[in-house]
Amino acid sequence: MSAQVSATVDPEAPSTATDQAGRARRAADHVRQDILSGVHRVGTRLSEPRISHDLGVSRNTLREAFRMLAEERLVVHQLNRGVFVRVPTVRDVSELYDVRRLVECAAVATHPGGRAGLERVAATLTQADRAARAEDWVGVGTADIDFHRELTALGSTRIVALMQSVWNEMRLAFHVVARPDAFHGSYLTRNHAILDATADQGGPAGAAMLRAYLDEAESQVLEAYRSRGFA
Repeated sequence: MSAQVSATVDPEAPSTATDQAGRARRAADHVRQDILSGVHRVGTRLSEPRISHDLGVSRNTLREAFRMLAEERLVVHQLNRGVFVRVPTVRDVSELYDVRRLVECAAVATHPGGRAGLERVAATLTQADRAARAEDWVGVGTADIDFHRELTALGSTRIVALMQSVWNEMRLAFHVVARPDAFHGSYLTRNHAILDATADQGGPAGAAMLRAYLDEAESQVLEAYRSRGFA
């Protein structure tokens, strides 16, 4: 269990339905973070007794948290077996990249050029560079998603909220990649190039570079799926 979830959600005690729903949401937040950071690996069974004990919540509260995460397509319940971290299918991966090409590239294309408005995008690359120097490849992957989130925000912050589930599912797919250092390291360099192209040549140039980047990333993730027998 990661450091983020070592503390209890809050003491389980008789309470209103609103309190119970709040505890379930907080439990879901903790478990989601552990899934996205790779503490709970894709395809692994989530131990209900252990997690409920670690979080200090009842089994019923945790089951409600699992239900929320199932709606987000992060876990799946298998009859008579329990709850497992979901492995996105090959079709899922292709659909996720289709959505990303449509939304992210359109957002970047709106930028008029220049460094103004790109400060938050640049900050994610500073974060990623720092994680790469520490060989924290999970951290690099997190910063990569942050980079794409900030690119999307160039078009609309409202769309960012709608895209969050897409990026979360992508994090699951990234965990299938056997060499995250090689995968994320190569795209970190290209993230810098996309930022520079968007600033120096304008949004359409950055969007074209981003589209090629997403095409190549999709091919690499699908190859990782095939090599691990998930195809």
